[in-house]
Amino acid sequence: MSTPVADTVDNALSTPEREQPYAALGLKPDEYEQIREILGRRPTSGELAMYSVMWSEHCSYKSSKIYLRRFGEKVSDEMKTRLMVGMGQNAGVVDVGEGWAVTFKVESHNHPSYIEPFQGAATGVGGIVRDIISMGARPVAVMDQLRFGAIDNPDTARVVHGVVGGISFYGNCLGLPNIGGETVFDPVYQGNPLVNALAVGVLRHEDLKLANASGTGNKVVLFGARTGGDGIGGASILASDTFADGGPTKRPAVQVGDPFAEKVLIECCLELYQGDLVEAIQDLGAAGISCATSELAANGGSGMRVDLEQVLLRDPSLTPEEILMSESQERMMAIVAPDKLDAFLAVTDKWDVETSVLGEVTGDGRLEIFWHGEKIVDVDPSTVAVDGPVYERPVAYPTWIDALRDDSAAALPRPDDADDIRAQFFALLQSPNLADTSWITNQYDYYVMGNTALSFPDDAGMIRVDEESGLGFAIATDCNGRYCQLDPYQGAQLALAEAYRNVAVTGAVPAAVTDCLNFGSPENPEVMWQFGQAVDGLADGCLELGIPVTGGNVSFYNQTGDTPIFPTPVVGVMGIIDDVARRIPSGWQDAGENIYLLGVTSNELSGSQWAATVHDHLGGRPPAVDLGAERRLAELLHAAGQQSLISSAHDLSSGGLAQTLAEGVIRFGVGARVWLNEIIERDGIDAATALFSESTGRVIVTVPREDDVKFRGLCAGRNYPVLRIGVTDLAPGEEAALQVQGLFTAPVSELRGAAQGTLPAAFGEIVREIA
Repeated sequence: MSTPVADTVDNALSTPEREQPYAALGLKPDEYEQIREILGRRPTSGELAMYSVMWSEHCSYKSSKIYLRRFGEKVSDEMKTRLMVGMGQNAGVVDVGEGWAVTFKVESHNHPSYIEPFQGAATGVGGIVRDIISMGARPVAVMDQLRFGAIDNPDTARVVHGVVGGISFYGNCLGLPNIGGETVFDPVYQGNPLVNALAVGVLRHEDLKLANASGTGNKVVLFGARTGGDGIGGASILASDTFADGGPTKRPAVQVGDPFAEKVLIECCLELYQGDLVEAIQDLGAAGISCATSELAANGGSGMRVDLEQVLLRDPSLTPEEILMSESQERMMAIVAPDKLDAFLAVTDKWDVETSVLGEVTGDGRLEIFWHGEKIVDVDPSTVAVDGPVYERPVAYPTWIDALRDDSAAALPRPDDADDIRAQFFALLQSPNLADTSWITNQYDYYVMGNTALSFPDDAGMIRVDEESGLGFAIATDCNGRYCQLDPYQGAQLALAEAYRNVAVTGAVPAAVTDCLNFGSPENPEVMWQFGQAVDGLADGCLELGIPVTGGNVSFYNQTGDTPIFPTPVVGVMGIIDDVARRIPSGWQDAGENIYLLGVTSNELSGSQWAATVHDHLGGRPPAVDLGAERRLAELLHAAGQQSLISSAHDLSSGGLAQTLAEGVIRFGVGARVWLNEIIERDGIDAATALFSESTGRVIVTVPREDDVKFRGLCAGRNYPVLRIGVTDLAPGEEAALQVQGLFTAPVSELRGAAQGTLPAAFGEIVREIA
């Protein structure tokens, strides 16, 4: 087969007026002119390919950069104490003590997962795991945050089956436990589902690696899978555009994943790190070789010379431009000192990982790429990877938002009859967004590796880091897009508060944040207003809570036609626990314990699941958030956990007290007798509001009788509102039940039947755990 002919730098100089397909590659006319200005000539086809992917929204953050700087501006000394690596590298790294560090990050793979749900979701997991490996860490867990269309829409099943299958296939094959996440169904995501994936890894402090190429003469080595034609231009064409009404058409832009190749790559990388054989490393994700070469060179303030024909190919017909743009999976690029190259190659050979030396680091600050001896790229790498366009997009206050906010749920009829309250309680319990998600989670392995301390259905996942000391971390992710539609600033703070609270109820101390900001088109001024508000809310919230944003991802163009999704800023919070043996589960296991409600309940039903399920309503203002109170609550829970005063803790959020009580009973099959009269009296509300309000800063805890006085004293000393609202109950010879005095009794079997029937009815039989 003949070698594809390349468009050389010399050719570009001699044919300045040649027309180039910049628009098809996602570049705007002014961006193309900017490239010509930077180079002082027209770009070669290879350079055009590189700039098009690296200047895409997905890679360059050109519309969000001016907002994301606010995370760096709103930082206190407290937020820096544990931060080892912040934004700008592949993933954030946090010191968790005892010489250990945790690295974690969440990213989106939204558009590929609509077009080809299985591979889109699978490669989303693979990509985020490689980010973790590239920090020098061993990946130890994954999580996923999923948003689908209406549960009864015929296309939803296609996407759900593919996405869940792809995540479970890739994660299970890698041998990584999936320890948590979220699943939301809403018609607003029908033509644009969200698939966000989080990965987390652990490392010793001294093993930290960065993506900075330096050291003239060091070798540039590509290793892992061969480069093929999958995912070409994925970042520019797919992740940075919207779906027209005609539906998905760009099928070749979705990558194909091989988790077994990645598993070998993980072990190979860890052995390379152990032997100190790598100076710098970068995974190949979006924009492939274009990204890895330009980012490594730019971050290291160096240059690089690469011979592209040395890249090992799956498809020999690929042009040099396609090789530069390919997003084939399971590939890494390392910078290796010449005297360590043989040892490096011995390790990759041992693991049977294909490797090719592409070139070397230079000191001239230029990235030069050759194809069979001819120069096809000659650029300053920082112009590709760092100094791309920065847009100040027009911003406009939404024309529709005031009318939406005026339409409060306070005006909706609330039930006062016991039968009506019971009926609405069950309507919520079996609604798609509150129903049991075992249909999804049973397809994941949560205990592989043997370090999982908490997982589904607890409020956060928890992993043991050190077997001897019991040191561990907990992670939770949250976002309520309905709240964000009503108020993106408050909605982002509510997501932060809930993830923070979910970590706190496990007994861990919240320490750091990652985020995945999913929004509509940045070319829509109302979307940019939403985005700016959400970033401000998150930055202000993190400053108040004293925990830093370590990194994350922005995903724009999530819309169908002109209709954007609800703003969906997914927030992940990681917390530290000194001994996982002191973890706190989300449900009670013993009868005869007191049930306490921490926090105050207000009439906050706007944006709630009750409003959505019972009245199909969205309007009003979301619940108020008091981050100072959330912080005091977390400190109270940590103190109670350290003194072993509480046997379970479960936060109140979607569905309110009613949902939390139902889940507490279902968790271990131990019943509860609950009374609402003291809540109603103290907080000045009715029974329906007591059950369904989604006020923040609230947690249900169970306290063994012998610890009752100590626990009450702890709450009084910390001045946090507390009420005893019930007891855990298992009457001999009777089926366990949730009894809400004066209103209704619901046996565990009925609760489980309602909660567990919804997803199987829509998607087929549940995968049963093997006894």
